[in-house]
Order: sequence, then structure tokens, then C-alpha cells
Amino acid sequence: MQLSTRALVVGSTVGLGAAFAAPALAADPGTMDVTITIPRLKVAEYHKPYVAIWVEKAGAKAKTVAVWYDHDMKANEGTKWLRDVRQWWRVSGRSLAFPVNGITGATRAPGAHKMSFSRAQLGAAAPGQYTLVIEAAREVGGRELLRIPFSWPAKTGAGGRAAGKTELGAVAVSFR
Repeated sequence: MQLSTRALVVGSTVGLGAAFAAPALAADPGTMDVTITIPRLKVAEYHKPYVAIWVEKAGAKAKTVAVWYDHDMKANEGTKWLRDVRQWWRVSGRSLAFPVNGITGATRAPGAHKMSFSRAQLGAAAPGQYTLVIEAAREVGGRELLRIPFSWPAKTGAGGRAAGKTELGAVAVSFR
């Protein structure tokens, strides 16, 4: 049985108290939908990219929300190339112990990949300006970083777009 993140939060003791104390919060958009396109490259030796996705806010610690890498390699060998996702590694990656439950995932093949993140997963507790950052690095390939600013609390339908030139294709963000 698959439960949504929202159902898990509402089922907790803290979530129940918040739901009864402030029913207006339930109407606020609390989910960010992100679609990341990995382009199909015509190269002799293709490797799926390692991708890190995190949220930044001025004056706050960066919050990693997803990392795609070869996490099922013997002896956790896939982690040794995570530092090639350089910007993420500097702001957040080196302080994590891998695999990270709920964040670690396998590398993805070319195509569009959709993910959803709750307010808690994003670390968007305080109102303000945030930036969703997506970085990709590929063996025998390049490196690319995209930034999409957003405001919290978000309005339903709000979002943003960015387009990569090499390792990342179109990236779209929307709130519901």
C-alpha cells in the first residue's frame, strides 16, 4: 500500500494538532511538483548522470531533497563519485551519510521524471524567498547547474522553469 507524504504528516501527533488548530493551512499549497528532463545525448560512451536537488534560503542551511546515483553498487562504491556533483557536495553532500533514507535514488535514463516534495521535505518552514537547485554531472561528460527561485508560502499554480544546455533539459516547478 502506498501512502502519500501528506497522509503520513497528517497521521502524526503533531500533524493532527496542526490540522485542528489551523484548518486554513490545509488550503495552502503544500506540495511542489518538479519535472526534470534528462536529455538523450548522442555520444560514444553514455553514462546516466548523477543528479542532486536541494533548496537554498539566504542565511539558512541548504536542504537536500533528492540525490540520484549508483546507490546499489557493491560496497557502496557509487558514493565515491558523488563529489563530482561539486556545488551540491560543497553546500550539503559531504555532511550526509549515504544512502539517505527518503532522498537517495537510482540514476535516471533520458526522459522526463516527475517528483513531488512536501513543505517539510523542502525545509520551507518560514515564509520567504527560496531557490530550488538542480545539478547534474556525468562520467565522461559535463556538469550543469540550474536555479529556480520561488516564494514560500506558494500560491497554487505558481512555479518556474529553467532549461539546461547539455546535461539537463527542461526543468519545471509548480505548486499544488
